[in-house]
Amino acid sequence: MSPRRLLPALAVLAALIAAACGTPPDKEIQQAQTAIDAARAAGADRFATEEFTAAQDLLARAKEAVAQRDYRLALNHALDARERAQNATRAATERRGGAKRDAERVLADAGTALAETKTALKAAETAHAPRPTLTRARAAIRDAETAVQEARTALGRGDYRGASDVGTKVIATLRQISHDLRSAAAAPAQRRRVGSRRNSRVREGQYEVSATH
Repeated sequence: MSPRRLLPALAVLAALIAAACGTPPDKEIQQAQTAIDAARAAGADRFATEEFTAAQDLLARAKEAVAQRDYRLALNHALDARERAQNATRAATERRGGAKRDAERVLADAGTALAETKTALKAAETAHAPRPTLTRARAAIRDAETAVQEARTALGRGDYRGASDVGTKVIATLRQISHDLRSAAAAPAQRRRVGSRRNSRVREGQYEVSATH
């Protein structure tokens, strides 16, 4: 192409670029906002906080750049905000699934711990463990049942972290109760064994004394 023809073409290209840079990137800003809304709906504000916050900050910068008529900078920020929001959505979806599985596992373990504690309570009752120990255990088991039910409700509404926290505390409490109940159940039997050995020694002593007369 001759220089004479090239100059008008360059002028048209420059005009197109100027026109593109001369209008605010409203479309891209709206796309970024839509992506941020989708990320929030996916739980990114809880499960991908860093990426989600970055997307919000970039969108705010894009709007500030529009106010300053720096449309090129606004476009760059809007595009970056959309990408960060999409990354946040993917990360949140993955982490949310993992958190749900973890919460379900913890609550299953809590259910197992609850059943084991009830079994330990029955054994302690059969062994005639001290009444205060049994009373405390029954109250703790009732509290644990309530807490597990609340944790399952939290799980149902998507509060996986809260459900896991409650379940973990319940498990720790129930394990301590089970330990106390087993110890209390073993104590009477041990006392009976000790008492039996003492009685045996006494009888043997009496027998030996009688035999000497």
